[in-house]
Amino acid sequence: MATYLDEPEKVRRALSPIRRQLLARLREPASATQLAAALGLPRQRVNYHLRALEDAGLIELVEERPRRGCTERILRTRPGALVVDPTVIDGEFTHIHDQYAAEHLVNAAATTVRDVARMQAAAADQGKRLLTFTVEAEVRFAEPGDVHAFTDELAAAVRDVVARFDTPGGRAYRMIAGGHPAPEHRGTR
Repeated sequence: MATYLDEPEKVRRALSPIRRQLLARLREPASATQLAAALGLPRQRVNYHLRALEDAGLIELVEERPRRGCTERILRTRPGALVVDPTVIDGEFTHIHDQYAAEHLVNAAATTVRDVARMQAAAADQGKRLLTFTVEAEVRFAEPGDVHAFTDELAAAVRDVVARFDTPGGRAYRMIAGGHPAPEHRGTR
């Protein structure tokens, strides 16, 4: 039986990077303690995400076991496929990946490193150079909320530039832009 998601909030709960990992790992029943150890995360953080997934009806309780004076809850992903109503995915909701989550930035950077390293090795084997580009900048925000406004404006500007240069049948390039606090030891620009 499929778990049908027809509410944007339930889809948001399911699709953050950490929650996708939890859903995948919970194909086999596990406790928060086991999941925290496997993912290298604090148990409290894992419990927070498990409660959200349980509230959304995406995972279920399999059993409760007494353990060291507490009750250990064993959970699993609800059986069947996870089906998202297509009408839920539109407009603003298409960037559900949580563009402000550090996990998403790390995943995007890791994917970029893996893909570029593989393509660079393949190009080198053929005696060619891999054509890439990098844009780096440092910006100082007056208020924490300015990060979100900046990101929204940057995304709009990138969409405009992409629309001008995107050519059907052309060579596809993946572009990512990310931001993180600058390390303390770096000089200012």
